Amino acid sequence: MNTQIIIDYLSSLSMNNNREWYHANKEDYKNAKAEFEGLLQALMLEIGTFDSSILHHDPKDLTFKMVRDTRFSHDKSPYNPAFRAHISSKGKLPVPVGYYLMIKPGDQSFLGGGLFADMFKDATKMVRDYIAANGDEWEEIIHEPRFETYFTVQGSALKNVPAGYEKEHPQAEYLKFKSWYLEYPIRDDEWNDAKAFLAKAAEVFRIMKPFNDYLNKALVDFQMPKRS
Repeated sequence: MNTQIIIDYLSSLSMNNNREWYHANKEDYKNAKAEFEGLLQALMLEIGTFDSSILHHDPKDLTFKMVRDTRFSHDKSPYNPAFRAHISSKGKLPVPVGYYLMIKPGDQSFLGGGLFADMFKDATKMVRDYIAANGDEWEEIIHEPRFETYFTVQGSALKNVPAGYEKEHPQAEYLKFKSWYLEYPIRDDEWNDAKAFLAKAAEVFRIMKPFNDYLNKALVDFQMPKRS
């Protein structure tokens, strides 16, 4: 497993973010993608030691395309110079929540988890309702000492507690959230040792799992919107 191939390719793409360079270096892309999928497979086997629900997936089905939708963006760069994957029991869909990996040079890589997508209003309401009714369990998870060492709950949020929830609720700050997610940064130099990275990632995801499990209990009846 040669993670340097991944970093070298992404660094070059970042400096040459245009279609001409991308197509002229398609072989390098294929090699880097194969290394990423190999890393993903190894990571899934590590995660499988404490969460076997993800083991039936093929790594290539969990990855995201590099091509950017630039229609509404000031940045017209055609590619996102990153390899990304979401590993959950149902694959790369945002729900159920799972384990997220992004490799992006410039110390922008991270391990993530939780609900990143705040556009699903039904999902947001389900999580708010669950936190409102199960606040003690929420506090126990997010204030577990090892969890606090690695994570702070992040997410887009409203300024005020939304209508229908107690303004003085003990978890009022979290009821303002529209998404609830975690990020653990990975420095560029940590990719030098793939074996050490896999051990670190497995540890981070193991500590994250109760948070994911909590959200997935809240989201058990969520249905992804049908595309029209």
